[in-house]
Amino acid sequence: MKVLLIGSGGREHALAWKIVQSPLVSKLYCAPGNAGIGLLAERLPFAVHEEEAILHWLAENPVELVVIGPEGPLVSGLGDRLRQQGLTVFAPTQAASAIEGSKVFMKDLCARHGVPTATYQVFQEAEPALAYLRAHGAPVVVKASGLAAGKGVIVCQTLAEAEEAIHQMMVARTFGSAGNQVVIESCLRGEELSFLALVDGEQIVALAGSQDHKAVGEGDSGANTGGMGAYSPAPVLTPALEQRILDAVMYPIVRGMAAEGIPYRGVLYAGLMIDGDAIQVLEFNARFGDPETQPLLMRMRSDLVPLLLACANGSLRGMQIEWDARPALCVCMVAGGYPGSYDKGAVIHGLEQAVAQEDLQIFHAGTEQLGDHVVTAGGRVLGVTALGESVAAAQQRAYMAVQAIQWDKVYYRRDIGYRAIAREQS
Repeated sequence: MKVLLIGSGGREHALAWKIVQSPLVSKLYCAPGNAGIGLLAERLPFAVHEEEAILHWLAENPVELVVIGPEGPLVSGLGDRLRQQGLTVFAPTQAASAIEGSKVFMKDLCARHGVPTATYQVFQEAEPALAYLRAHGAPVVVKASGLAAGKGVIVCQTLAEAEEAIHQMMVARTFGSAGNQVVIESCLRGEELSFLALVDGEQIVALAGSQDHKAVGEGDSGANTGGMGAYSPAPVLTPALEQRILDAVMYPIVRGMAAEGIPYRGVLYAGLMIDGDAIQVLEFNARFGDPETQPLLMRMRSDLVPLLLACANGSLRGMQIEWDARPALCVCMVAGGYPGSYDKGAVIHGLEQAVAQEDLQIFHAGTEQLGDHVVTAGGRVLGVTALGESVAAAQQRAYMAVQAIQWDKVYYRRDIGYRAIAREQS
């Protein structure tokens, strides 16, 4: 079968790497892809937002499955338009993708179906939001309701930080239309967990647990990013906790959406805060996480393609996933200045030496092929991902490869996996 993958990040490289391993797949296309994906798939010269060009190409080049990676085309409704052409698409509908595209929709959905989440208020204008903050104080979390590339969530420890967050979102419009509505919610304490599951509208198949590192600085300090690294499994996720999450979060949301006429098919990502016995939803995403996908797919032994087809066709019942018992860890190498402004076009050195290691993959994100060189073309550039007998061993292998890779102004956190390693050593 022929497959079209839409996207260009590290998540899409990991998906491409896994899809081409399937004996079902004879040809993989990717729009637009990156330098790493270009080694696995035929790249198409269409950006993810060039929907008319993608539709026109598909009309002349039929495929048996379309996989949409990033959130932008999900929220814009590309999957719906593809299905209208009779294509099989792994992606939730535009209506269902609002679970990520609108934090207001997500919070209200949780409230309607009894799913635990932080208390919240929604604002359309800055002055009422500021008045609320001054009356209630800090700490709080201020969130732009719309899509902001994982950067529209600001944890504010002081009132001044919260007021500045409101100014950036609603006055300075740092996140554009994503800040048309802002959610202010109580600040939760605990340990974050990424819980991803495949959903076919009714049935749910949980993926292995994972944890990411959103903050740019070591010790989880500094500004939020799209993610600076991740590992799987997550030690905090016990079998008992997994069942509680399914019962208290995932099934109520999936059944609630179906009852409201917006059935969910695709991968559903719950960002959770775990504090003792308490489970609280921080966010939902309508797609695979990035960088969680990289360690997850490194550990997945099952063929991914039948699972994607089953989600799209409503036939997940009875399907199971086999996992490598070894942990996997991903270190994101980024352009200096990320998540703020950064340069592009730096030549990347050392890729061939780094990838020669056993049980290691380098997933490209913001890269391009320029003649004989691979150059930087985005904020997050590479996801160096390794398997190991322990999280500490996977970390050691990943950082050995990271140290072999260089470009001008490269940056990466040096503590990815520190929580899990502390658990291992305790």
